[in-house]
Amino acid sequence: LGQVVTRAGIHLSGNIDYAGNSFDSFPNGIAAIKGPDAIPFNGIGQIICFIGFLEIAVMKDVPGTGNEFVGDFRNDAFDLGWDTFDEETKLSKRAIELNNGRAAMMGILGLMVHEEIVPLGYDADLPIIGHL
Repeated sequence: LGQVVTRAGIHLSGNIDYAGNSFDSFPNGIAAIKGPDAIPFNGIGQIICFIGFLEIAVMKDVPGTGNEFVGDFRNDAFDLGWDTFDEETKLSKRAIELNNGRAAMMGILGLMVHEEIVPLGYDADLPIIGHL
């Protein structure tokens, strides 16, 4: 969805940094992280550090806090009724979530491949997005 929204020209308003660069002054897709007009390394570094912080401090399994399976990050702090489901429903919802995640990964991989083959002479005309 982020690819479709930004390629449609919808960006956050305001500036992304104190130098006055607006959010729409940077290119879409892979060009945003590599190339002449890419986001500066300090910006990419901030994103990587934030993800690292989440991995180390927030999204971790805390033993003894009701984690039912690997990747259950509720840690007795966030529950939207999961405990009210029976085991069959829980298993079904986990399978649906895994399959949706796999589909999203394949979708973004397809977009990245199409974006990288344009310089090789193949201009992909994708539904909804159009030419990359």
